[in-house]
Amino acid sequence: MAAISSGHLATDLSQGALPALLPYLKTEFDLSYTMAAALVLASTVASSIIQPLFGFWSDARGALWLLPAGVVLAGVGMGLATVAPSYPLVALAVMLSGVGVAAFHPEGSKLASFVSGAKRASGMAFFSIGGNLGFALGPLAASGLILAFGLRGGLLLVVPGALVAAALVALMPYLAGFVPPSHAAGRRSGRPSQSKGMALLLAVVGFRSLAHMGLFAFVPLWEVHKGASETHGTLLLSLFLLSGAVGTIFGGPLADRFGVKPVLLWSFTASIPLILVYVLVGGVAGAITLAFAGAVVIGTYGLTIVMGQEYMPGRVAMASGLSIGLAIGLGGVAATTLGAVADAVDLRTALLLTVVGPALCLVLTFLLPPVRRGRLPEPAAAPV
Repeated sequence: MAAISSGHLATDLSQGALPALLPYLKTEFDLSYTMAAALVLASTVASSIIQPLFGFWSDARGALWLLPAGVVLAGVGMGLATVAPSYPLVALAVMLSGVGVAAFHPEGSKLASFVSGAKRASGMAFFSIGGNLGFALGPLAASGLILAFGLRGGLLLVVPGALVAAALVALMPYLAGFVPPSHAAGRRSGRPSQSKGMALLLAVVGFRSLAHMGLFAFVPLWEVHKGASETHGTLLLSLFLLSGAVGTIFGGPLADRFGVKPVLLWSFTASIPLILVYVLVGGVAGAITLAFAGAVVIGTYGLTIVMGQEYMPGRVAMASGLSIGLAIGLGGVAATTLGAVADAVDLRTALLLTVVGPALCLVLTFLLPPVRRGRLPEPAAAPV
């Protein structure tokens, strides 16, 4: 599990670097808020559109090679974005990074579910922690490299992904030992899918992205707008994202004990006042509530992946690709829409609108049907 989580960390480190790059790219190419947010959209749409296709491929044929390929492609794309000479080429580079993100996640989350056994939520939480840490470290890595070497120093973002990809290639025979023979052969579970539950869950995932990706894209820009430095904005963003990792640590075991749905309900309820205090009050109180907002919003990602896999037991990777891909894709749309609001009205209004997402999630979560709990196929014995 540590190897899979490390791959998740390296992949999402590249994706997490993007919002820290936005203030510098905004200055470099004289971008509007909408154009800056469109870079988030370019990355996320590239990932979300094809991620379910990678999931379908993984379920049908098995594709462990997607793990190292996705990690390295995510890093290469984001590194190239920092040296691209024009705005269209920057957008193309972040789209390339998004393809890498799309390639890694379905296969990684499917393998994590096999390794987890009966404690699915806890296992998926551990897998998600890698991504949370990657998102949190991405802004720090990007900002540190740019401060040290200028914007072109961001090319060094390629290095972590390349190193982790090499390690995953070396470990592929070991990781293959966790794949159940039935899934390696492309056969599916006999349990039926719950289409209504999956549709409602995807709506929850999409509206949650309004809060997550809105804050992800605009916290650094908001802090700069208020007169703080780019570094201060990056630190607050990393606080938000690191707190998401902490929330994930507690969310998985809580869901295994009390159920996924109750934990989701409490998380969405708490996130609304926390976001409002960050935007309206600010200062130390705002920083504290932003951290707690990260814990309750981001900490639910592993839980929705588990619920999606239980709604689609015969298509585990496809369920993961839909859950993660839709979250990323609609998050990019949300960020771009909020960027347009920021240009037309102001950035404060755009940030206040992020609370609409958790409010709608709260209503939809009440409507989610219970999952038909059952374990995924047992993994083959891991090689000693």
